[in-house]
Amino acid sequence: MNAPDLLRKGMMRNRTYDELALGQSARLVRTLKRSDIQAFALVSGDVNPAHLDAEYAESTRFHGVIAHGMWGGALISSVLGNEFPGPGTIYMEQTLRFSRPVHIGDTLTIVLTVLEKNDESGVVKLGCEACNQKGQTVISGMATVLAPKTKIERPRPELPEMHLFDAEARMDAWLNQIRLATPLPCAVIHPCKEEALRAAVMAAERGLIEPLLLGPEGRIRDLAQQLGLDLQGLKIVPAAHSHAAAEMACAMAEQSKVAVLMQGSLSNDELLQTLQASSRKSSGQRMAQIQRFDIPTHTKPLYIADVGVHIAPDLEAKADILRHAIDLAHVAGLPLPKVAVLSALESISERIASTMDAAALCKMAQRGQITGALLDGPLAFDNAVNLEAAQMHGLNSAVAGDADVLLVHDLESGSLLGQLLEYMAGAVSCSVLMGAPLPIAMSGRSDSAHSRLGSIALAALAAQARSAAPAHRAP
Repeated sequence: MNAPDLLRKGMMRNRTYDELALGQSARLVRTLKRSDIQAFALVSGDVNPAHLDAEYAESTRFHGVIAHGMWGGALISSVLGNEFPGPGTIYMEQTLRFSRPVHIGDTLTIVLTVLEKNDESGVVKLGCEACNQKGQTVISGMATVLAPKTKIERPRPELPEMHLFDAEARMDAWLNQIRLATPLPCAVIHPCKEEALRAAVMAAERGLIEPLLLGPEGRIRDLAQQLGLDLQGLKIVPAAHSHAAAEMACAMAEQSKVAVLMQGSLSNDELLQTLQASSRKSSGQRMAQIQRFDIPTHTKPLYIADVGVHIAPDLEAKADILRHAIDLAHVAGLPLPKVAVLSALESISERIASTMDAAALCKMAQRGQITGALLDGPLAFDNAVNLEAAQMHGLNSAVAGDADVLLVHDLESGSLLGQLLEYMAGAVSCSVLMGAPLPIAMSGRSDSAHSRLGSIALAALAAQARSAAPAHRAP
């Protein structure tokens, strides 16, 4: 007997005591996912490293992460409560024997079989067995329940949606897909705080960069010792202070001594001022900071531009920002990114400058002045990222509801949108400055080492693409 035989769509229906017969059974099939382990740990509070710490779990007799034993027990409870006997069942006793571990990817078949019935008390004993995909018994035992006497049929309760978001795990999964031909020489500008130095070391360990640490040598070594970081094989280039380190990095970029730059523990303003004072122009285009967001409730990353340079960009500046964002999307693996030019509404109005700019940018794309992407705009944020909202407003385009890149109107709207995604929606981000002499891995004041590592990866991808072929530019 399977669950579909017991339930009408959206309804729960039980088996009464009289309907149960000796030898009758029900089953449930479930494959263990990492998110199941994480959810069970959150609900139960059981954070045993055998279930959550891959490095530790690999050293145990089980050679890998395993499910909580009671996760399998919970599946037995699910069958009892939902369908066999189902609503009205009172759980009285449960014995369980755990024979084998359950690893991520294992598929369990839970079978409950009626073994005994007591007509006087209404008590039913059910044999419980869980077998893995190899047919091996994982869990066995006996459940004792008081079966319902009357028929119960109820709507299946609607539960709130649970979102499990492991920022580091998602970042790692993305980073693990990145392959560079060789580590790129990278000037790390003043890595004198934990997150900056740790990110540089992590990037070196992953083979993304060969860091040149520009800053006060004694301070950098002292910090590394405090953090337990091994700087062996990493070169420190002494610089008295952050400004000197920034000037040194710009000189290295001009002389092609490095392929990528990384912002350390100096401010955005100090770094931008040094770049703007640099004698070398990279491409004749304006600089732009593009931020990549991983959002728990969104199915794919979003790129937002510009979030750090232009306070109130005019149309020409927006075109350059957009070209940089398209370039970055290309190197990140999007051959034809969908770009939404954001505004407060979709109607074009001369009273709202952002709608006029959006219309002009889309026309520029039609005329071939901006290439390599699909553009639509003006679009409000909801219609850019949510297909239902776009359809509700009658917006039929390849971009509406499915944007990859969001072009904001000004620095304030970009900064506010980014902070809302991070602090209210739980997003994690990384960012790159494009249009400088070299791609620069950027960071915010509160960015973690993992977020900074993501910025290094993005900048390294952009630098690798830059050396392989000419960047995409306007005609």
